This record gives sequence, C-alpha cells and structure tokens, in this order.
Amino acid sequence: MSENTAAVPVTAPTVATPPPGVVVVHADLWCSFAHLAVHRLHATRARLGLTERVSFDLRAFPLELLNDAPSPRPGTDSEVARMASLEPAAGWQLWQAKDWLYPSTTLPALEAVLAAKEQSLRASELLDLGLRRAFWAESRCVSNRRVILDVAEETGGVDVAELEAALDDGRARRALADQTALSRTDAVRCSPHLFLPDGTDVANPGVEVSWEGAYGVGWPVVTGDDPRVYEDILLRAAA
Repeated sequence: MSENTAAVPVTAPTVATPPPGVVVVHADLWCSFAHLAVHRLHATRARLGLTERVSFDLRAFPLELLNDAPSPRPGTDSEVARMASLEPAAGWQLWQAKDWLYPSTTLPALEAVLAAKEQSLRASELLDLGLRRAFWAESRCVSNRRVILDVAEETGGVDVAELEAALDDGRARRALADQTALSRTDAVRCSPHLFLPDGTDVANPGVEVSWEGAYGVGWPVVTGDDPRVYEDILLRAAA
C-alpha cells in the first residue's frame, strides 16, 4: 500500500460521494496493492452477477508526482512474490523485458484511463485492468503510447481511434492534474482507496500490511488479508 505523505492543507477537499451503482477507486498503476484490489473488484463483481449493476470509476493517485520521483523498481520487485501469494489469478511476474523498457512513468497510462471514461466507465475499466496486467503480469512498458493503444485494442471494448484523439489533444490532462491535487490532501489516503455510494470509504480493503526495512530495500509484511470485504463493498454499491 502506497500512502500519501505530502503536506495536508488546513482545509482539505473531500471526494464527492459517487452515485448508486458506482465505486470510485483512487489508485496508481505502479501499486501492487491496487492491482490486487482491482482484480478482486472485477472477479467478485462477476461472481456476484453484478457486472450490469456496479461500475468502477477509476481515479489517479500518481505516486511519482506525490513523491517527486519515479517508482523505484526494487520496490515493485519486492512486492511481487508476496502479493502474488495472496491473489495468484491477478497475474504477476518479476520484470522479464529488457531493463531499458521498464516504465519510467505511469502518467500517460493514467491519462489514457481517464480519457477512456469519455467513452464509458466500462471502457475505462477495461483499459485500466488491461494496463495493470500488461505491467504486472506481462512486463510491458505501459509508459509507451504504442503499448497503451495496443492494450486498448486488446480489450475489445475501447474505441482506439477515439482514445488516440483524446491523447493527442490532452483532454484528460486537466482531470489528471485535479486528481493529483486531491491526492496531496488527506481526502485520499493511499493507493488503493475506495469510495462508496453510501458515503463510506475503505483504504486498501481487507489487507493489513507493514514493511520490513525501507521501501525498495526491504519487503512488505502482510499481517492480515480478508478478500470477503469485496463482497460487502459491491453489495453495498449495488443497493
């Protein structure tokens, strides 16, 4: 779980309560805990038969802007085995491509996910999930525009030409900047942080974690994991 350690304004904005049937998810693509959460949201929604009743509104929690530095590869590498043991089906592997293809930023991918919302929340969901799998399970450089567009094509649910046009004119960049500003407050505490239509919110659902050593040097120590919380989250969103 990657927390926001930035200074908090005296009067911090809050996250607007989503409408019924929508779960707002603030997360970064570089975050293994977010990859776990997003996979569980999709898998649990399908198992409960709620795909037509609950949508996911993906928002950016750009760690590289909050930390003023790209995410260190030793940090993500240290998380793979531990997180994979919790949810193997999400798809994981240590980076297998050439070292110079390791992503230096997730901002283009985050912007693309936001731009896809212009088509529909479903298109955005599919692109977000595809990009997470591309990075964590397939060792693809999600910084690269061609990779982003290829993943969009592979989803079968994104209008790639429209997405490319949105990236060309930067129409989602303002939303990315606004969500970054919100991420600097205490309104959004970490990646992932979920907000529900009943006004409640859950940070890093079901997972309790601490760290052994500094990030990028040590490793995550998961002291509790209860995936059943996702049933409650989705049933409450559908109510």
